[in-house]
Amino acid sequence: MEQRKVLLTGGNLLQAHTWKGLLESSGISVDVRGEALMGGVGELPVDMQTVELWVDCEQLTASQALLASLDVEQPSWQCVQCHEMNDGSFELCWQCTSPRSETHN
Repeated sequence: MEQRKVLLTGGNLLQAHTWKGLLESSGISVDVRGEALMGGVGELPVDMQTVELWVDCEQLTASQALLASLDVEQPSWQCVQCHEMNDGSFELCWQCTSPRSETHN
């Protein structure tokens, strides 16, 4: 059984599918998860309204390197401690200094 990891969390559907296409054109299999929940914006909790890109564990490093080489802007993320929105380049929350947490990793 293959194990998959979250490559990116956040952004919007257009960004997610653009990144998916870029990765798949390089031979990396990508799943987009969470897009079916986007219709519930305003009705569902914020932590359920995210789009995620998942890749095979073996392809995670290559995927990160490919997106970095393309200078892909990382999506903003919400702190699980204080719920502050942070720039995608931040590894710590600017408000409370909690580390970035990908809930599925």
